[in-house]
Amino acid sequence: MPDPLMYQQEHFVVLETNQPEQFLTPSELLEKLKTTLQQFQIQDLSPDLQKLDTVEAQAQYLLDTGCELDIAPGQYLQWYAVRLEK
Repeated sequence: MPDPLMYQQEHFVVLETNQPEQFLTPSELLEKLKTTLQQFQIQDLSPDLQKLDTVEAQAQYLLDTGCELDIAPGQYLQWYAVRLEK
């Protein structure tokens, strides 16, 4: 049986076009996703995201199920769960 620690998502490394990598908590990443969705008004959202009524719901869906968002040609936002050692 897998160790439940494998599924804890306490931090994410976030990669963004022309930016240094960032380490964010889930709530910080959720805010970043909401801001990105609002700022760029991404036209080609997947049908799953288009079904959702609010930016909050879209951002939460991305956080739960995705790891990449194509913002515009040549621009991206990627996030991966990581475990930080103290």
